[in-house]
Amino acid sequence: MSQLKRTPLFDIYKNYGGKTIDFGGWDLPVQFSSIKEEHEAVRTKAGLFDVSHMGEIEVKGPNSLPYLQKMMTNDISKVSTGGAQYTAMCYENGGTVEDLLVYKRADEDYLLVVNAANIEKDYAWLEKHLEDGVTIHNISGNVAQLALQGPLAEAVLQKLTATELDKIGSFKFQKDIEVAGKNSLVSRTGYTGEDGFEIYCASEDAVHIWNSILETGKEEGVLPCGLGARDTLRFEATLALYGQELSPEISPLEAGIGFAVKLNKEANFIGKEALVKQKENGVPRKLVGIEMIERGIPRHGYAVYSGDEQIGEVTTGTLSPTLKTNIGLALLDQAYSTLETEVEVEIRGKKVKAKIIPTPFYKRAK
Repeated sequence: MSQLKRTPLFDIYKNYGGKTIDFGGWDLPVQFSSIKEEHEAVRTKAGLFDVSHMGEIEVKGPNSLPYLQKMMTNDISKVSTGGAQYTAMCYENGGTVEDLLVYKRADEDYLLVVNAANIEKDYAWLEKHLEDGVTIHNISGNVAQLALQGPLAEAVLQKLTATELDKIGSFKFQKDIEVAGKNSLVSRTGYTGEDGFEIYCASEDAVHIWNSILETGKEEGVLPCGLGARDTLRFEATLALYGQELSPEISPLEAGIGFAVKLNKEANFIGKEALVKQKENGVPRKLVGIEMIERGIPRHGYAVYSGDEQIGEVTTGTLSPTLKTNIGLALLDQAYSTLETEVEVEIRGKKVKAKIIPTPFYKRAK
């Protein structure tokens, strides 16, 4: 059995009671206290996540913009220096290679942040389509990433930096700023549905910054958080997870991230033709929210029926810690995606009633 990968913070998980699991080949904490408690902390105070397993790929050179325009579904030309953009990469048939963030650090200098399980695949895809005047480097091994999320995130982080964090707007970032005395890139981004920051630093500085944030945020009730709460938080906010809501078989249009697909941009990005056809002909499937009417929790992979006909399957589902109800996301035939439509989820061999409800399930008050 191959050795699980570990982040620079692995050795201190035990100091905080971390319970680790195999997550896509990484030995990562699923929780420190409890998923429910950590989820609640992020919704009401703040929580700190180790997301150093995420991948970072640099794209540089005079042709980096046209190259990224070819590779990405969103319009990278709209990103100004100090800005970040959510986008996707697609195969020629419109299926999804990856969903990711693109940071513009300077003209001809971009940073791509990709999912941990896809680092090698994404790098190979980018390399396969590389053009003259562009260089790419996988710097994941040298970079750690922490995410401080929740309504008190700014107040806590502000105690550790002289940079005025309220000047960093949503999907904006500042590089080369000091956090707890260590050089970092700080962006106002996240994967929880709450306000917050993602902090990129050198691997060797991660433990110091982690400890500093938790010590500084003790009064505010900041908790270390694991993958369990990260998943329930992103699910309630209806943020797609690659491998569940997105895959090579699921297009960005089907998965509800059409806002990150700019079919009218001039650049002929990979997959554009297939996605244009999909849009013109009507997207065959749609990601919808479902709420259980009868008892049962809709889990990933459970079949969804209308009568005897299977019309799709659940991509993610759980008992929502915030809403206290059994809800799920399901990829269904478009014909059954209307709000209030009743469907059935097969749970342990029994069909259980559910209905289509609006998403996102949770949206923070501004």
